[in-house]
Amino acid sequence: MQSTEDEHTLQVAVHAIDPTPLTNPRPEGGSAGPAANANPRRRPKHASSDAEPSDFGWRDLLVWCGVPIVIVILIRILFVGFYSIPSGSMLDTIEPGDKVITSKLTPRLFDLQRGDIVVFKDSGEWLTPEERGRFGGDYLIKRLIGLPGDVVECEGAGQPVKVNGVAIDERAYLRPGVDPSSFAFRVEVTAGHVFVMGDNRSNSSDSRYHQDDGSHGLVPVGGIVGVAIARYWPLSRISGLSGHHDVFDAVPDGSAASD
Repeated sequence: MQSTEDEHTLQVAVHAIDPTPLTNPRPEGGSAGPAANANPRRRPKHASSDAEPSDFGWRDLLVWCGVPIVIVILIRILFVGFYSIPSGSMLDTIEPGDKVITSKLTPRLFDLQRGDIVVFKDSGEWLTPEERGRFGGDYLIKRLIGLPGDVVECEGAGQPVKVNGVAIDERAYLRPGVDPSSFAFRVEVTAGHVFVMGDNRSNSSDSRYHQDDGSHGLVPVGGIVGVAIARYWPLSRISGLSGHHDVFDAVPDGSAASD
């Protein structure tokens, strides 16, 4: 009897039921017999967490997997872009083969600034068909130098670039050993457009070289798909990308563009 009672007590304990014995009333008209004093114990209840099957199914799995994927897709569509840079026009800031992240919030929500590294659609056909095929796309990346209304100019090799009459010191981002421009130019940036140049001025077919096309080398603001904010590849060179906006601190607002 002792082994049977011990076994029953263990079963109750496992199911987390209070093993305190219950007291049975005496039989009517008689004394309590051995059976009445045996203090029988309650039958164990079954905990629902042990007996009920799990509700987690395929629908829950789809939710757990699908929600993060949808969030990533929305972030990709609405907020950031990813681009591979095939050329050396932005050396030494960005090297061929680098991959960059762009913020789509500029110019959608935030204003463009001089110094921003912008990615834009090649609506002016600056790339030749051969280059477009070799680079695998029709987007370009350059540094924004002039905003709508600005006058951007240079008097030639060895001379600084001027924006609205103020010479700017571009050593913070210009590739060492190259001139700000190897030839003279003067451009008035029209409304809804910007003037861009590569950091590697000796190997950058930028706004300076397209003065004779329909837009006079200017890039439509509507064609800008984002501002490069970071490099994520290669891993050894992960870093933020600076606009060096302080270079333009002394530049006054332009007034050449008409409304």
